[in-house]
Amino acid sequence: MLNLDDLVAIDVHTHAEVSDSGAGSLSRELEEASSSYFKVDAEHRKPTLDEIAAHYRERRMAAVVFTVDAEAATGTPAVPNEEIAEAARRHPDVLIPFASIDPAKGRAGARQVRRLVEEHGVRGFKFHPNVQAFYPNDRSAYVLYEAIEAAGAIAVFHTGQTGIGAGAPGGGGIRLKYSNPMFVDDVAADFPDLPIILAHPSFPWQDEALAVATHKPQVYIDLSGWSPKYFPPQLVQYANTLLKEKVLFGTDYPLLSPDRWLADFAKLPIKDEVRPLILKQNAARLLGLAKS
Repeated sequence: MLNLDDLVAIDVHTHAEVSDSGAGSLSRELEEASSSYFKVDAEHRKPTLDEIAAHYRERRMAAVVFTVDAEAATGTPAVPNEEIAEAARRHPDVLIPFASIDPAKGRAGARQVRRLVEEHGVRGFKFHPNVQAFYPNDRSAYVLYEAIEAAGAIAVFHTGQTGIGAGAPGGGGIRLKYSNPMFVDDVAADFPDLPIILAHPSFPWQDEALAVATHKPQVYIDLSGWSPKYFPPQLVQYANTLLKEKVLFGTDYPLLSPDRWLADFAKLPIKDEVRPLILKQNAARLLGLAKS
């Protein structure tokens, strides 16, 4: 099991991008575009789940790991949620299993939520509105949120620009409009007991994300997907002050490595008493690994 005292950090945002069968969750076009955007070569783009576990164990970190199920929009099946949960059972000292369910699955998806939490120990669910092509406040998705809230799990929403499709003709058909954090504000208002993570600095809607996280008690922000040296100054300011207990370390691994992220984070003017909150303590509390 996870030994919180032995961990130096908890990365709340890592991706399982390849299944045991070798299949990935993105089309070749989208995969190549995001690899180019993040400057990640193919050799390091697709670690197996066992390799992810080894990578984080070497660094004395835990990692929340998930896939993105966007099969309805992309036609590409996701890495199976059960496969991720099984990897977490093999590596309980470092892996924390989250899942992803395409909102297009409706009530069938809600049944999957309950099964994944009860039978597989899944702790949260990732949504990527850009890739899944839906607005987070679309009422058709509410049946999933109801199930996630009832199960005591967490909802993670990609927010802001995405590297998926970036640079491809027409952005690979990916539309940025879906990822404004204000759409998630509706979800936070309608599901007040649902813990929500706004993933990434939310460019070009950073101020909106800060407003939502400040206003809604159950909304957090993870810092994944960007090197900290590019963080907007207002994000650093709020992380140091009003949101110091609601900001979470995340990388977007394997697209961004924890080594690079931490090296750049060390150069930010973050208060000494705030750093451990961001790197471990806030996530430990949110995930139920530590007392509130």
